[in-house]
Amino acid sequence: MLPGSSPLGIDLAAVSFWLFVGFFAALIWYLHRENKREGYPLARDTQDRYNRFEIVGWPAPPPAKTFKMANGPDVVVDSDGRPDKRVHPLKAMEPWPGAPLEPVGDPMLAAVGPGSYAERADRPDELFDGKPRLEPMRVATDFSVVGRDPNPVGMDVVAGDGRLAGKVKDIWVDRAEFVMRYMEVEVPVSNGSRSVLVPSNFARIDGAKGVVTVKAIYAKHFADVPGLKNPDQVTLLEEDKIMGYYGGGTLYASPERAEPLL
Repeated sequence: MLPGSSPLGIDLAAVSFWLFVGFFAALIWYLHRENKREGYPLARDTQDRYNRFEIVGWPAPPPAKTFKMANGPDVVVDSDGRPDKRVHPLKAMEPWPGAPLEPVGDPMLAAVGPGSYAERADRPDELFDGKPRLEPMRVATDFSVVGRDPNPVGMDVVAGDGRLAGKVKDIWVDRAEFVMRYMEVEVPVSNGSRSVLVPSNFARIDGAKGVVTVKAIYAKHFADVPGLKNPDQVTLLEEDKIMGYYGGGTLYASPERAEPLL
């Protein structure tokens, strides 16, 4: 009897090889199918950007699946994924498919390009015990600014155009990572004032001068920063909108920023 063969005349090495090939092919098919839960079906680029025809490919997207969430209701993703059905104010710069798009109207409010945001859950991010992860220090009274660091509360906020935009009113802390996530700034508006959040990574604190600089947007843009439903809580969706607004300012705050450097 030859090595690797059985008494019944079966080549065990060949059987093992083809079992492995079959398993690996099935694994690739499964992973490629599961990968289509987000972003599929694809849409063929046409000039009529809201009547594109779908491209599914092979294999077809998987059936609906229910995701059990630790906090909040379960999320059901249908077989068509979670397509973005928002109508964005965009137009093609050229007549051919694949041409660059540019916003129509006020680009700071278009929520496109660097100003785009994902449709996250409209509820606050939570800790393991269900409490909000992000809170202002007027609520998170057990937090304080360490003595060697400048406290931005009360400092003036200077925008990217060098103008005064408002004054820091409070600090929003991350209870999970013990860092400052946002500064709450009181800004003047036509009917008085309103409070807006400034992400800490878009701000620079100058303790010596007592000034907070936010270069991403200009002073006039602070009045349109996306607001909060609850003045003491920020939802995941609101966070994405706020970050997208400041991100959009890096390109759309002025026409000069949208032009090439050379």
